[in-house]
Amino acid sequence: MKPDLIFDAGMHRGEDTDFYLRKGFRVVAIEANPDLVRACQNRFAAELRSGQLHIIEGAIADPSVGDTITFYKNEHSVWGTIDPTWAERNVKAGRGSERIEVKCVDIKDVFGKFGTPYFIKIDIEGADDLVLGGLAQLAEKPRYISIEIEKESYDGAKQQIQLLQDLGYRKFQIIQQDPISGSTIKTNTVNGESLDYTFEDEASGPFGGDLPDRWLSAAAATIELKRISFLYRAFGDSAPFRYNSIGRAMRLFYKVATGYRGPLPGWHDLHASL
Repeated sequence: MKPDLIFDAGMHRGEDTDFYLRKGFRVVAIEANPDLVRACQNRFAAELRSGQLHIIEGAIADPSVGDTITFYKNEHSVWGTIDPTWAERNVKAGRGSERIEVKCVDIKDVFGKFGTPYFIKIDIEGADDLVLGGLAQLAEKPRYISIEIEKESYDGAKQQIQLLQDLGYRKFQIIQQDPISGSTIKTNTVNGESLDYTFEDEASGPFGGDLPDRWLSAAAATIELKRISFLYRAFGDSAPFRYNSIGRAMRLFYKVATGYRGPLPGWHDLHASL
């Protein structure tokens, strides 16, 4: 494992890449949307020149599909995906997609070229498990990993924990992402220097030792997933009455009845540690 290396699988506009670079890590960032790649090449031109950052353009996909794959470039850019079922879901939520062909990226080749990172953030809308499959081929795993929770299905989210356990991960945190945008963290760089950093919109936020909560066992994390899954089913994008006055009344009633003060449902990342 390379202690100064991070993989950002799903770079988007570089919200997380910027944080990792500011902390002094070397970063390998992967992004399928060519417009976002161009924007990040301009944004991080100095880091690209110095070699601190490598950007890989393309969509992480199963090598069996060939050299290219259809990518659904969404008007809400964070929802870009190679999964047609996710694209259909996005249309139902009022966000259309443009079909484009992009290069396929075999994540095993990325590991082979750059080595095992200290941390890997995975947020590639419906294809996170492809990266977990690539990790299974590594003798040495990243110390920390994060993925977006499969919010539509408790069984799917529980399977994510099982996949991580199979890879050797034993400690977990489930982090509500909604409050991260605009929040500030006091942290240290890889060289031990202090750093105050304010997270951008759409940022995934802290990782590893900077996470705010205590680490949970797989069993405790699974129990917490059950509660979160209920909130997604009751109040998430696919919930009945999500976007009308009945839904607003239901959310208000739930908060009054339970004393819950968090976002309903917000969105969550699952962090794991060896």
